Amino acid sequence: MKVPIGFIAKLWSFISFLPFFILLLCLGILKGVIIGPAVVVIMVVGNSSVAIGLWLAHIFWTYYCVLKTKRVGWVLKMVTVLLLPLPLVLWPAVAIIGSLLGGVGFGFFAPLIATFEVIGTDHKDKCFHCFVDGCYSTLETSCTVVRDFTDICFHSYFSFMDDLSEEMPADEKPIDISLSKLPKCLFVIPIAIVVDVPLITTVAICKSPYMLIIGWKRLLEDLIGREGPFLETVCVPFAGLAILLWPLAVGGAVIAATISSFGLALYSAMVVHQEDSVKFGLAYIVAVISLFDEYTNDMLYLREGSCFPRPRYRENMKTSDGLDRMASIGNDFKNVAENIRGSRLVSQRSKTLKQAIQQYTPVQVWDWLFKSCQVNGRILFRDGLIDVKDIEECIVKGRCKKLAIKLPAWSILQCLFASAKSESSGLVISDEVELTRTNLPRDKVFEWFIGPLLVMKEQIKGLQLSEEEELCLRKLVMKYENVKPEDWDDSGFPSKDHVRRAQLQAIIRRLQGIVGSMSRMPTFRRKFKNLVKVLYLEALQAGIIATPPQGGGLKRRLSGQGSIGKAGVNHLAVNKEEILNDTQVPEDVV
Repeated sequence: MKVPIGFIAKLWSFISFLPFFILLLCLGILKGVIIGPAVVVIMVVGNSSVAIGLWLAHIFWTYYCVLKTKRVGWVLKMVTVLLLPLPLVLWPAVAIIGSLLGGVGFGFFAPLIATFEVIGTDHKDKCFHCFVDGCYSTLETSCTVVRDFTDICFHSYFSFMDDLSEEMPADEKPIDISLSKLPKCLFVIPIAIVVDVPLITTVAICKSPYMLIIGWKRLLEDLIGREGPFLETVCVPFAGLAILLWPLAVGGAVIAATISSFGLALYSAMVVHQEDSVKFGLAYIVAVISLFDEYTNDMLYLREGSCFPRPRYRENMKTSDGLDRMASIGNDFKNVAENIRGSRLVSQRSKTLKQAIQQYTPVQVWDWLFKSCQVNGRILFRDGLIDVKDIEECIVKGRCKKLAIKLPAWSILQCLFASAKSESSGLVISDEVELTRTNLPRDKVFEWFIGPLLVMKEQIKGLQLSEEEELCLRKLVMKYENVKPEDWDDSGFPSKDHVRRAQLQAIIRRLQGIVGSMSRMPTFRRKFKNLVKVLYLEALQAGIIATPPQGGGLKRRLSGQGSIGKAGVNHLAVNKEEILNDTQVPEDVV
């Protein structure tokens, strides 16, 4: 579309835009007012019921695992036992308040934003969709939030606690603190909280007007000049919405800075323990204010450095810690931004170019993984590497290691094989999709997972596996423990080189560890339950599992329970038609 040039053209574009924007805004607010209370009730009642219902179990199991674990030394263990009552007592209140605030925010803004998103869609009847979009989906997503919260409290929590209480390897030392350093650490903590929390909050509040004005200035320039992300007509309504909501973003940044200030203050105890010096701890309390100020200056493109003093808080300041890296990241970000400042309006913020360089979302990555698991699961099921006993044990007894860990690990390993052969710089997840560092989801969790996968891809490329070895690895991943090279002696693996075997076993173990960490995420749990239904349906269609005349239990067992197999199940009475319906239900990912 033609971009307005000149003051008169830009002014007329702005005036003609206002009625259209006001109508959308009023409709969105009306939808938010109607849908919001229902969302608040769903999230508050659902999440608070889970938090309060499992509260005593969490208290008992937390203390049991902390006292049982050998991964923590006795000094740190006693300190933890003494400090645990505070977070455990506050947990129900935090869950209720968080659900209330989250329900209010999500219930109001989700329908509001959905109203504006209709303008950018290809719907023929956009007027109708402006009224209905964001209503049912918001209610459905709020139910998904409650379901995910239940999975976190019931599955993820107990999984973390089980790992904590597991036996520690013989060559691993427990995490502990020195008893002689403990009084120094406890002495510094209250000083740091009293000094750093108010000052960091003050710095954030003082910088908030700059953030507000700079953001408004840029958004208004893009709105009136139709540049940057608002070049296209369908994006113009978002400009006005972004201008209205920008103060909320600034307020959220200030609140986030206040919350993070407690963590920055508590880190002073770590400095004291590492340096064995109260002097360095006190120096850190002063220096962290300067580090935070410089970091915010870099993010807001203000002057470099800080006006606050930064005393030396390490014996060897060349050894960077997390806060130094934070400041370094801020500097790097600013340098990169300055290099592209001249072309930002034309390239970086162009909606058309952003569509050409597609940024994948976590939802797309999750969908790829579980679609791959469904395809590979059917193949392995037909080849006998997954049998009906594995599916029944997963549903009835909760023993899901082969389906929840080994099957996704094998699917990811196949992706690594294809990526190593393609000379790709990233991961080839399908014939038309390549996941690289430039288009991977901007999500720290996915960066933690995908970074090691890229390293393993290079390791596999260096091993130069033959087709026979790749084919044999399928059985080794699904059937063997892969602890030591001798485990493969009776497997028929072509290579007798123990070093080569150990390298492959290390890759498999690391993949299974990554999948094990992913399995604690609520999104994984939701999609995994659907995967089990698909595999069970495959067994029904193959005639391996007989279909009783009366059924209807699978949906209750797989969807109604917080963890598969946690509740007692006496039989696998399944109605085939019900499973077919279950497997076709779309899942929302939060």
